Amino acid sequence: MALAVFAGLGGCATGPSLEDQGAVTAPPGDSRQLIVGSAGFTESDLLAQMYALLLEAAGYGTKILSVTNRELYEPALERGQIDVVPEYAATFADWLNAKVHGADAPTVGSPDLAATMTALRALAGPRGLTVLDAGRAVDQNAFAVTAGFAAEHRLKTLSDLGARGVPVRLAAGDECVRRPYCAPGLREVYGIDVTAVDPKGVGTTPAKQAVQNGEDQMVLTTTTDATLDEFGLVLLADDRKLQNADYIVPVVNRARAGSEGVTRALARLNTVLTTADLAMLNERVDSWRRLPEDVARNYLVDKGLVPR
Repeated sequence: MALAVFAGLGGCATGPSLEDQGAVTAPPGDSRQLIVGSAGFTESDLLAQMYALLLEAAGYGTKILSVTNRELYEPALERGQIDVVPEYAATFADWLNAKVHGADAPTVGSPDLAATMTALRALAGPRGLTVLDAGRAVDQNAFAVTAGFAAEHRLKTLSDLGARGVPVRLAAGDECVRRPYCAPGLREVYGIDVTAVDPKGVGTTPAKQAVQNGEDQMVLTTTTDATLDEFGLVLLADDRKLQNADYIVPVVNRARAGSEGVTRALARLNTVLTTADLAMLNERVDSWRRLPEDVARNYLVDKGLVPR
C-alpha cells in the first residue's frame, strides 16, 4: 500500500487548484476509508498508529502511509491522497508560512500556543486543511544536563543555570550558533554563559555521551527524548518559554476527513496523552525494540480508548 500510494505522490503538483476542486468551500467530508500519514520516524509512526486505531474504533477503515518528506506529504494531504497526519503546531505553521510567503518570511510560530494555532489555522484553511485541537503532549527543543551536574548546582530550570553563572559548553547542531532558540536565546533570555557549541547534532548519541563524560555540560535534545535515563541526563525546564509551542496536532483534509466524527475520534487522545507518555512510548520502540503498532495499541487499551 505504501509503495503504491507513494508512487502517486510525485504528481501532487499537477491538476486543478484546490479552489477549482471546491475543497475549501465544500462541506466537511466524511470518507469512511481514510489514509493516515506518518513522517517515518518513531514518534510520528506511533501517533499515526494511534490515530488509525481511534478512527477504526469509531467505524472508519484506515491504512497507514509513511512519507518521510514534508515536501511530499503536505501536498498529498491537500489533494486528499492522505487524509490525516500528526503535526507539530509551531513547526508546521512556519513551514506553511514559508511556503506561502517565501523562505525569508518572519516566523509565525511562537511560544504562545493560542497565537500559534491562530496563525496555523489561517494558513491551513485556504489550502483545504483543518487543524484539530492540540492536546497536552508537546515535542519541542529542550536542554539536558547530567543528574550530578544538576544536583551539584541545584538546577531545575534554565533560569537556575543562568542565575548560578556556571559556564557550559553545549552539544548541539552547528546551526545552534545562530538560531534564536539555541545559544543566542540561552544567553539573551536566560543569561546562561554558553562558552562554545560542540557540533555533535541534536539529541544524538555522541552529543549525549559528550555530556555524560563531561566533555560538554549541556545537550540540545527534545522533550520526548526516550533515552535520557540511559545517559544519566535530566531536562532543565524552559521556564521563560524560549521554545516555540510544538504541541502535537492532527491535520486533516477538510473535504475528506473534516467531519465531526473524525474530530471526535481523534480528540479522545487529547484527554490522556502527555509529553511524558510520548517519551515513554518512544522508549518502548527505540530502546525496547517493540513494534509501534503494538505499543500504540497497548497504550490505548490501557487508557480505555479502544477495546482489547
